[in-house]
Amino acid sequence: MGLFHRRYAQTILRVAGLSAPLFTAAALSPFRSSFSNTDGALVMVVVIVAIAAFGDRVGGLLAAVSAGLWFDFFLTRPYDRLSISHRQDIETTVLLFLVGIVVTELTARGKKHRMMTVEQSGYLNELHAVARMMAEGAETKIALARVEAVLSRLLDLRECHYEPTPPTGRAALINQDGSVVLAGMKWPSLPGREVDLPIEYRSRAYGRFVLVPTPGRLVPLERRLVASALANDIGAILAGAEANSN
Repeated sequence: MGLFHRRYAQTILRVAGLSAPLFTAAALSPFRSSFSNTDGALVMVVVIVAIAAFGDRVGGLLAAVSAGLWFDFFLTRPYDRLSISHRQDIETTVLLFLVGIVVTELTARGKKHRMMTVEQSGYLNELHAVARMMAEGAETKIALARVEAVLSRLLDLRECHYEPTPPTGRAALINQDGSVVLAGMKWPSLPGREVDLPIEYRSRAYGRFVLVPTPGRLVPLERRLVASALANDIGAILAGAEANSN
């Protein structure tokens, strides 16, 4: 899904976060005398959970605020007014709002953990693919092209290409531990300038990948560690090709 479509879907879900509690509370209002406020609040919680599950944290929070507001307006006495006359209704409204916030936060964290699990699985697949290329004795050009493409996606790069020469010392450098160093200082992510990713095998240099980062993109440590591992795998392939040519 493209960036525009993701943002469009996100906007729709946030609007739903505001409107769904309104429509739900209004639909329940003709029957409000036949069930307790607690039952009405539980229905509103279900709406919040649905919005949080399909949307994002902002959408869930908007749903929690909207649910508390329209629960007060439609389902507590005096009806059809933003005021509450009974202490129990006040407590129920406050609890509805708080439960909505907690549910939204838990749902958002759960989705984040699932995304991280899927992402890490993708990293492992790429490492296995390169390792398989090593075992099968793939041609150097094919292996390099594969890793260049993987690094471009992995690190959100504008450009990535292999150079047989060692790092220049002028560009930023990704170390084996995933840290980024530029001018003797560690950086929290890739800087907005050229970065060298050294290719080594058994303490010997076999060139580097020249990376051109996308400005403003934060590249977490986990991805940089995978990039370093991929560079080491390519080092083994280059070492094998050199040994076969001798």
